Amino acid sequence: MSEVVVHPSRSKTEPQLPPWGILLVNPAEARQAAQISGQEGWTRHFLFHSNLHLGQSPPMFLAGPAVGAPMAVICLEKLIALGASRIIVCGWCGSLQPDLGVGELVLPTWAISEEGTSAHYPVAGKVESSVRLRQALKDSFVVKEGPIWTTDALYRETREKVVRYGQEGILAVDMECSALMQVAAFRGVELAAVLMVSDLLWQNPWQPGFQGNDFRNRSQELVADLLRCVGGLAAV
Repeated sequence: MSEVVVHPSRSKTEPQLPPWGILLVNPAEARQAAQISGQEGWTRHFLFHSNLHLGQSPPMFLAGPAVGAPMAVICLEKLIALGASRIIVCGWCGSLQPDLGVGELVLPTWAISEEGTSAHYPVAGKVESSVRLRQALKDSFVVKEGPIWTTDALYRETREKVVRYGQEGILAVDMECSALMQVAAFRGVELAAVLMVSDLLWQNPWQPGFQGNDFRNRSQELVADLLRCVGGLAAV
């Protein structure tokens, strides 16, 4: 393997992170988490075009937003360099299955990669999310567990692929998970994701659901519940 030029690292002025934390992909959830952490006196730190919040009781972190595989991986690499090793990702996904509706939760096990970041992190064998972290999430949330499809090209998701992947048992599509799982495997840390269904790609025409009040309320509940869940895990 060729020598890498730039390595993620922690400077003397940057915080040492605890193992447990949440990476929130979308701006809305990241803003909500920032408001909650601010009310609880968490400290705020630099994280590229994103934000990093650090709590002490229990010791955990919040980071985000980080939309798309490249930005999400940049943030994840930095979080790992600062000490993170048990990361829960919170994001959205589009459903490929008729029995998976808006507001329901998907727990990705593995992903079909159609993004350009994963290939730069070679790992032997099939990459999956952390079984241990998935179990912790299943203990706290009602989820559908299975594979997803990750793509960089939001506006190039074709009907043919939606139908084919749906028939193959792929639950949903997102823009980050395959790359995040690949990096976690490459760096030897634990990572799992919980994704809320924001739209229905299996319907023709496509049916968005992320603009509705019910979806926004469920999204806010998910962020608050995730904070409690990960806080409980971090406190053990």
